[in-house]
Amino acid sequence: MTDASLTTAAPAHEEATEAFEQRAFGFWLYLMSDAIIFALLFATYAVMVGNTAGGPNGQTLFSLSHAFGETLMLLVSSITFGFATAAMTAGNRTALIRWLLVTFVLGVIFVAMEISEFSGMVAVGAGPDRSGFLSAFFTLVGTHGLHVSAGLIWILVMAAQVMIKGLTPPVVSRLLRLGLFWHFLDIVWIGIFSVVYLPGVL
Repeated sequence: MTDASLTTAAPAHEEATEAFEQRAFGFWLYLMSDAIIFALLFATYAVMVGNTAGGPNGQTLFSLSHAFGETLMLLVSSITFGFATAAMTAGNRTALIRWLLVTFVLGVIFVAMEISEFSGMVAVGAGPDRSGFLSAFFTLVGTHGLHVSAGLIWILVMAAQVMIKGLTPPVVSRLLRLGLFWHFLDIVWIGIFSVVYLPGVL
């Protein structure tokens, strides 16, 4: 490689690195804004939890074993995503795709359990329009479920990109941001389990 080509390659590499850093910073800003949204939803739930309007409360509706099963699925999926990240660092595309798909399956099970819980509550007349408590519950937990569903689509997109493009710097950068997003959802769910389900059944 000539001196001229080296001179040209260096600024290009610096520009690419700066672009990745800017995207990472922008994604952190997004996560912070998302955290504020969830904080507001938690605050709303805390205010509305006692407003049952004579309807069922958490002790009547919530199943701790079901919520624990959801928690287990999401916690394990966070671990499997960690394995995917380790495979990415090692440059092992096959293992990376395998762990991404395992994470995807666990996330699908989580969403299916959440939908089952919602449909069961609606079937007994405990829908979001029944009381302020239920409106706040469905909004908080449903918003988290929508985020997980978006994460599942993102996982499939990234698995396809790894298969087609390989572990290029842009793909790796997107995978790292996906990891931040997925672990963030895990943390939010732990908050939901601790603030909504545990006090609700006690």
